[in-house]
Amino acid sequence: MTTADVARSTIVVFVVLAVQQTLLESVRVAGAHPDAMLLLPVCAGYLGGPERGAGYGFVTGLVADLFLPTTFGLSALVGCLLGYGVGVATTGVLRTSWWLAPVVAAAATAAGMAAYAILGALLGQPQQLTTYLLPAVAVATPAAAILAIPVLRFVAWGMPAPSPSPSQVGGSR
Repeated sequence: MTTADVARSTIVVFVVLAVQQTLLESVRVAGAHPDAMLLLPVCAGYLGGPERGAGYGFVTGLVADLFLPTTFGLSALVGCLLGYGVGVATTGVLRTSWWLAPVVAAAATAAGMAAYAILGALLGQPQQLTTYLLPAVAVATPAAAILAIPVLRFVAWGMPAPSPSPSQVGGSR
């Protein structure tokens, strides 16, 4: 990764963080709001594969955890697992359909919210499962489908191009 790649990726994370903290936090339905920070690892995994999705998920989760009153590192763990999972699940998928990204984003967001609630309950916050899970999934899932295309394009701009594998550098044998 070059310095320009790191700068673009940093810009992506902090612009989405600013949108999350200023705009999306105020859009509340039944106490829940859309979560654009969860979309970053989903989009990175969709575009760049499991390793990039996990990396984006970890960094994005650590940044998001600075603003959450939950256990520090929980968002990083969920983001890492989510980015990796989306990358593995979509590695061999043809991406010719425009609707595939919103469907993947909605499904991954629902899975990420459930994972966050389950892990939060295991770490001493049982209200995550009983009180917050259903409204959070009901609000964040359709919002993820709507926000998937613009966030996907923004992440594509910020993500560095993959480096060639050793077999591509030396040619085929």
